Amino acid sequence: MGSILRSHRIPDPNLTKPTAERRPLQSMTGYALATRDTPAGQLAVELRSVNSRFLDLSLRMPDELRIAEPPLRELIGGAVQRGKLECRVALRAATGADAPAAVDRAALERLAALDATVRAALPDAAPLSVGEVLRWPGVIAEQASAESLVPAILEAANEALADFVATRAREGRRLAELILERAARIDEIALQVAARAPELLAAHEDRLVERLRGALERLTAGSDQASPTAIPHDETMARVRQEVTLHGMRIDVDEEIGRLRAHVAELRRILAGPGPVGKRMDFLLQEFNREANTIGSKAAALEMTNASIDLKLLVEQIREQTQNIE
Repeated sequence: MGSILRSHRIPDPNLTKPTAERRPLQSMTGYALATRDTPAGQLAVELRSVNSRFLDLSLRMPDELRIAEPPLRELIGGAVQRGKLECRVALRAATGADAPAAVDRAALERLAALDATVRAALPDAAPLSVGEVLRWPGVIAEQASAESLVPAILEAANEALADFVATRAREGRRLAELILERAARIDEIALQVAARAPELLAAHEDRLVERLRGALERLTAGSDQASPTAIPHDETMARVRQEVTLHGMRIDVDEEIGRLRAHVAELRRILAGPGPVGKRMDFLLQEFNREANTIGSKAAALEMTNASIDLKLLVEQIREQTQNIE
């Protein structure tokens, strides 16, 4: 069966006719980064994901920006269905000329009033230094509040998410091509087995009949032909033929080949269809493997055994690629 595994692509007409609602096949691995300049500094939204059976989303951001977490989760959850995805939001504060310091006079006046009250009660208390005053919460006016940064965070997240989805889609197309190549090889093996099965089955039955005939002749040669309990030779051979026929029915693989080819057609339909396909592919591959194992258990010749091994190898290769598909 060495020639069975040669590369062969069978074009699928369904893949050339995408519908308007079709969502591109996506890999579960991806990366994207987007930044935005704000009065408070530079915002960065980073997305990265690896394989996972479900959507496992973790958000890492400064506590003061947690106000943006609910809309971020909603935004990402609407575009990604599977994968262990990490979203990082970072704010690099502006420095130097980009961030002129401003004193909040109202906060300064409140601090002065508090200082006067304390010094009236505790005359020996040390006066506040300039550094202590500037470090007092609220004295240095905030350039931007957390609420005002939410639109910029979501804008950067939208840009990163668009790039992220496009990256996963490109990888998904490559995975689909690899899977379809192996599906074409499975279909080719199925066709070759179907073409050779009757010949191999007939040859196997002939060998089995010859062995049984030889065993019968040796048995009858040493027995008393005149014995009243002896079974006539013709009747014995008829029973042998009947058993051989029943055995042939038990090792016939026509049904398995038919189901295997139906699974290939279903695989192509799934890959050409809309939405996430990874879970459906997982279930379908179980059926692929079941048919390959059954063909191996029914193998009546080395050629069919080799075909079963080739099939299981191809199914495992598809499974490895499917683990990366959303």
